[in-house]
Amino acid sequence: MIRSCKLSLCLSRSGCPVSEEEPEEWLPEVKEKTKGRGRLKKDEAAEKKPAVKRAAKPKEPKPKAVRKPRAPRATKVKKAVDEKKEDEKNEGIVPQVESLHEVKVKEEVKNVSAANCCVFQRQSFSMDQAFSISTATTGVLLGEEPSSSKPTSMVKKEEPEDDFTFDEPAQKKQKTITAPQGRPIKLKSGNSLGDELQMTWDLIKVLAEKSGVKEWVCSNIVNLLRDENTIPFIVRYRKELINHMDADAVRDVQLYAPYKKGSKLTKARRAKQLGLEAAALALLHSPQTLDLHSWIKPNTEGLSTLEEVSTGVEQILADMIAKDGETLTYVRSLCDRSNVTLQSTVSKTALKEQQQTDQKSKPKDISKFSLYSEFSCNIQRIQHHQTLAINRGENLKILSVKVNIPDWVKTDFCRWCVSVRWRPQGFARPELMKILNAAVEDSYKRLIMPLLCRGYRTKLTTSAEKESIAMFVRNLRQRLLMCPVRGRVILGVDPGYRHGCKLAILSPTSQILHTDVVYLHGSGRNREADKLRHLMLEYSCQTVVIGNGTACRETEAFFADLIKNGFFRPLDVSYCITSEAGASIYSVSPEAVKEMPDLDPNLRSAVSIGRRVQDPLAELVKIAPKHIGIGTYQHDVSQSLLKAALDGVVQECVSFVGVDINICSETLMRHVAGLNAGRARSIVEWREKNGPFLNREQLKLVKGLGPKSFQQCAGFVRINPESIRFVQTSGSADSTAAVKPAAKKSKAKTSSSISNHPNPLDQTCIHPESYGIAMRFLSQIGGSLDQLGSAELRQQVESSVRRSGLEALAQYLNTSAETLQLIVDGLTQPPGFDIRQDFEQADFKQGIVSMGDLHEGMVLTGRVENTALFGAFVDIGVGRSGLIPKRYITLEKLPVDKRRRSLALGPGERVEVRVMDVDLQRNRICLDLIRVLR
Repeated sequence: MIRSCKLSLCLSRSGCPVSEEEPEEWLPEVKEKTKGRGRLKKDEAAEKKPAVKRAAKPKEPKPKAVRKPRAPRATKVKKAVDEKKEDEKNEGIVPQVESLHEVKVKEEVKNVSAANCCVFQRQSFSMDQAFSISTATTGVLLGEEPSSSKPTSMVKKEEPEDDFTFDEPAQKKQKTITAPQGRPIKLKSGNSLGDELQMTWDLIKVLAEKSGVKEWVCSNIVNLLRDENTIPFIVRYRKELINHMDADAVRDVQLYAPYKKGSKLTKARRAKQLGLEAAALALLHSPQTLDLHSWIKPNTEGLSTLEEVSTGVEQILADMIAKDGETLTYVRSLCDRSNVTLQSTVSKTALKEQQQTDQKSKPKDISKFSLYSEFSCNIQRIQHHQTLAINRGENLKILSVKVNIPDWVKTDFCRWCVSVRWRPQGFARPELMKILNAAVEDSYKRLIMPLLCRGYRTKLTTSAEKESIAMFVRNLRQRLLMCPVRGRVILGVDPGYRHGCKLAILSPTSQILHTDVVYLHGSGRNREADKLRHLMLEYSCQTVVIGNGTACRETEAFFADLIKNGFFRPLDVSYCITSEAGASIYSVSPEAVKEMPDLDPNLRSAVSIGRRVQDPLAELVKIAPKHIGIGTYQHDVSQSLLKAALDGVVQECVSFVGVDINICSETLMRHVAGLNAGRARSIVEWREKNGPFLNREQLKLVKGLGPKSFQQCAGFVRINPESIRFVQTSGSADSTAAVKPAAKKSKAKTSSSISNHPNPLDQTCIHPESYGIAMRFLSQIGGSLDQLGSAELRQQVESSVRRSGLEALAQYLNTSAETLQLIVDGLTQPPGFDIRQDFEQADFKQGIVSMGDLHEGMVLTGRVENTALFGAFVDIGVGRSGLIPKRYITLEKLPVDKRRRSLALGPGERVEVRVMDVDLQRNRICLDLIRVLR
């Protein structure tokens, strides 16, 4: 976007014509300040001549720094005109025509000037987006060099929202109340068009203002992302460069995008092409000399009558008023002091379709939006979920939505424009004042008011989308990072009625031992129970995982009754309920067909349900995040932003947990930072051909894995000795042989320099680039790699850190404290360390409670299933999740580390709740949060 603007400016300066199809930019005009009223000078009312075409020989641009600072104004008007001429001369622009007579004589010149002059209308911002300069960070991150000059003004920061913001907000947000994408950035007051043309922006500084992040941090983030570093790599191994920001904060900075292009040719531009701009300026600066009859041209469309001439002048004035920054600031200040509301009603289209019962198509379900059929709320107090629900109803053409601005705003605005800001400089005849009044009315009604309304809608939608995506991200992260259930044989059950309950018995390493179908809800349930007991005894299975879909509660009751009666003795059987969202979609996916080609899709669902408890991360990455059954309004937000955020969280979780490169699936591997589907496939092919990887360095031998990819992924890949032995004994490949060099000479040279010996550090989170520092640290404390993860080495490391201090040790080893801390963690963590061991895992039960057993005031424990913008849903084991409304999730009920934005709760967290209300008719349970259990 920035490049396109610069190109447009360059073409215009060089005299090249600018296409008339180019969208018009909508920026405030830069006007001279005269006696506090901010109107243009009388002598500046005319059009400019066309720019003279430059010679082909390039000239060295005159440095801006050599321009002398302006002296204090002695005579304001004369000084301003002289400075304007001087600046235009410096820019290679012919000075403007200074008299109305010359303008009339040179009509052809004016038409060419209207097409070629480089004014702000030749840039490509849309009207809705003109009053804030976007950071266009996406463009910056893709390689555009930031400008070295500073922006002309600062963007005001937004205060944290009142909507459930605690004392420790996650990140500052920009104030965007009075404009679609932020407050207007006032352009530098100058006396020449050259000042406008040379306007440049320090993109790093603007990004810092928009995101609330320090400038040096933004600069580092831009450079790191431009160098193709992944967010997991940045957050773990470059944290000192980003001021210890978390992944969500870095991703928030990354997601800023440039604005879209503007609209088509406007009425004002068509009037300017007819040469009426000089007449409009004359009305403001010298109305006593303006004769509109002299502009009439009987044979020219748009100038054939006095009425057409007046209309053209009115449209130009309306355009000028709507582009003026001071005018927009004033009207927004009026709106800030008024009661601007968002109103929604049932649309006429929906009512008409509902009344036409004879039509074939199904009428729209208006009842789903009953809360918003007659809804009105101040835009400052509307909730995020309300905004998204209204937007959905509007998109379905069920609701009609509008922003109501009080009438007194228009009255006050029009009075101020005519009597203060846009008052003519001199006596204006009644017919001219009529044109000015009409222009002000037209500008407010046709341009400014729609701009304000769209701005409010855009601001509300953007804020709601951002909060909804943020909540979706938190839910997904907690769902992926639930603690795996290790060392158990699992019975996965996909419940059903008519088609039976599908079973899959899985080994502790997720291998499929047996699949079957039992009919637990028919007449032969006793016979099926015996069959079930036989299978569980045969495979020593004591853990049952039941999907939460159709027939879930009946299946749960069946198992609970058998367990209660000791039917499975001597096995001590327990069960849990897990979400089966997305299991049916996965069961027919190409990944499932490739992984389980001989299984029926229904049995694949049972396998997926069981594996979701054994290793939630490894199984859930096979399913698109939007199908996992978390979050709300996921189809009502920007799908591109949602996908980018969710994909980033999946990559972050997979990378931080780490993958055992010798046994992990190709599907899981492709989500590691620095890898993709092609590189993951190449790694699997290398593994199948050459046997297990013996160390991380051998990844360099994989086709398509270059130095940058190796740098990004190496720290997240694990080489575990047990996995190597397992693969070697399984006979999957002849891994004892040396790695075969490729046919190419260069490849052979590379492979010969890579060792085939295992490195114990490859089991840790320490990056290979820090191995040298880790070895020097071990040597200093008298430790060795053989002690890795032992209590003895932990004691040595902790003693050294306490004695010398982390900062002093880092300085001695010529590294950063953050890198040394990672080395300390890697050396002291036990083998097979998993960051998920501190997260919640599934609840296993041996009984059941029905919804009819609940009563008001009962205290229960449960687990959060999902969170929405209006509350948290909690599974309390009665077949229906209860809702904790947002108003009951207060600061004092949360642990210190949970006091963050939004609900501060996520899937998997255990909570203690009190039953507030049970509505059996509507099947709803209202809960109050007592505390979060640890």
